[in-house]
Amino acid sequence: MQSSLSVSDSDGSSFAPLVVLELAEDTEAETITWLLNRIKDKQQNGGAELLVEQLEVIGQNEQKRSPKIFLVGSTWKRLLIGAEDVGLFKEFHDGTMRGFTYANRESFKEFQGDGDDFLSIAECQYIIKHELDTLRAKGESHVPGYAKVKLYPGKSVIRRLQSKAILLQYFPLHDKEELKRLSVSWYRKIKLSFQPLDDIRHYFGEGLALYFGFLEYFTFALVPMALIGIPYYLFAWEDYDKYVLFAVFNLVWSTVFLEVWKRCSAQLAYGWGTLSRKKAFEEPRPGFHGALGFNPVTGREEPVYPNTKRQLKIYLVSVPFVILCLYLSLYVMMIYFDMEYWALSIYNEDPNLWTSVLLFIPSIIYAVVIEIMNLLYRYAAEFLTGWENHRLESSFQNHLVLKVLVFNFINCFASLFYIAFVMQDMVLLRQSLATLLITSQILNQIMEAFLPYWLQRRRNKKVHKRVRRLLGDRELPLVEQVQLEGDMYTYLGTFDDYLEQFLLFGYVSLFSCVYPLSALLVVLNNVTEVYSDAFKMCKVFKRPFSEPASDIGVWQLAFETMSAIAVVTNCALIALSPQVKAYFPEGETQLILTVVAVEHVILAFKFILAFIIPDVPKHIQIKLAKLEFESLEALKKKKMLEASEIPKTDK
Repeated sequence: MQSSLSVSDSDGSSFAPLVVLELAEDTEAETITWLLNRIKDKQQNGGAELLVEQLEVIGQNEQKRSPKIFLVGSTWKRLLIGAEDVGLFKEFHDGTMRGFTYANRESFKEFQGDGDDFLSIAECQYIIKHELDTLRAKGESHVPGYAKVKLYPGKSVIRRLQSKAILLQYFPLHDKEELKRLSVSWYRKIKLSFQPLDDIRHYFGEGLALYFGFLEYFTFALVPMALIGIPYYLFAWEDYDKYVLFAVFNLVWSTVFLEVWKRCSAQLAYGWGTLSRKKAFEEPRPGFHGALGFNPVTGREEPVYPNTKRQLKIYLVSVPFVILCLYLSLYVMMIYFDMEYWALSIYNEDPNLWTSVLLFIPSIIYAVVIEIMNLLYRYAAEFLTGWENHRLESSFQNHLVLKVLVFNFINCFASLFYIAFVMQDMVLLRQSLATLLITSQILNQIMEAFLPYWLQRRRNKKVHKRVRRLLGDRELPLVEQVQLEGDMYTYLGTFDDYLEQFLLFGYVSLFSCVYPLSALLVVLNNVTEVYSDAFKMCKVFKRPFSEPASDIGVWQLAFETMSAIAVVTNCALIALSPQVKAYFPEGETQLILTVVAVEHVILAFKFILAFIIPDVPKHIQIKLAKLEFESLEALKKKKMLEASEIPKTDK
């Protein structure tokens, strides 16, 4: 890793600033001194052993030192030792991925000289974050300067300062040169090519790179559906009986799509060293609270919250609230159908251009209302999940995902299921699906592309005016860069991005057989999504810390669940086709039994396929098995060596 910026700490050591700490304006001087000493102190003394310096703020007439913002960096040796502490995997000289150790650093393929380029920028910043997060209280009973902010041995200092709003934020700093190179290869030039996933991973980390890898894979996987859908749309638009073949293709596609992605994901994760990496021990969330007790795993004091109390909150408050929201969603859906009947009655009385346009108005209004309801519910779900007081971030995320997915699924797709299987009106289903899909994509593009671009242009104009007033035409200095990035929006993770792709996958896999152009629309949406998301990450949001990831987590299960629902939905749509009904003139009972049997066979085939196709490619399995074998052999030799030395000591 190389940085174009450099500062010096109080001892005169020069270092590249990697992370910014911003404290509250009224932070006590005693607190600042204590925190800086803990960050600088040696590891054996319980410190982080990092380099830190106050940011120099440029005034109009003079320079003055600000005690509120600090730049954190590290020596290379400390970063390499930290890489071992966090369990980074790197490519060994024999081509396998192995856990990095400082003692064997020369044996790793990309380690040259002092190892200046061995670690990526994202990895360096992740190591510093890890060291700051694991900075623990020793004998302090409270934060110096704040008698009411209690501490106990083993408590994370940074998390305590965050929860009490003493530490406002800390974020990784952008590297202007690296960011410029990434921007050019990623989004500044519009071209039909693969994304630079390795460069994205190098700069932003594995979690974000996997999202963009999934977005790219999903988009390319939709191309066959889109190519088949175009002629299907053009030549069979009014022939609703012809959607049976497209539904069959839909079944096969939605089954194979996710199984192949697992292998692609494993391939990427192995190359990035996260596939075999052990998951870090999770610390309690910053917002977690409870009576002080002992953690039976770590033996440290930390807040303890009764699980029974949490379960009561979930089942007596959260679940009824979700059910109430689902009822409101269905109530709004029935209002939408009333509007549809009203518009249709006006059209039947006087069919002309204006009344034909009026037919689409209810669907457009309903699509806008759906987006608003999704947004409002998201805020409510976050509040409720926080109120449930989950100890771990992973538990918090799982409960939040479940709440949001259930509501979004009902809110977005309930009307389509009602039209398809209650009203059995394929014309209205096609019209509603097209309107919902197109309207939601337009709204998403406005919110995700045009609005961030406008806000970024507006912010940059203000900053450049201030810089020109202070410095003329000179390059943006470090202090202005830090202040600019500090004012940027905080990236809240890939949750909303995966949620959007999940809903689009639902539109395609569930009902695209009645509107074959849906796959093409999603492809076009995702192409613009790549550029808009890339722009936001580079220009609109603060740089996020790297999140090591070996897969897309709980979203894999969400997509697989949607795929299973798609099997049932497409089988039911096939059963509604007059073509299929013609083969069962005796009655509907035999038709229903046949369709249910076929649906069960397809689901069984789906699960068998998931079992037959290995999630990890064979050559990677061999490398992982070889590494495990060598580790066991090394452990045996170590034990034998220790056993042979015991008699010598006895003599």
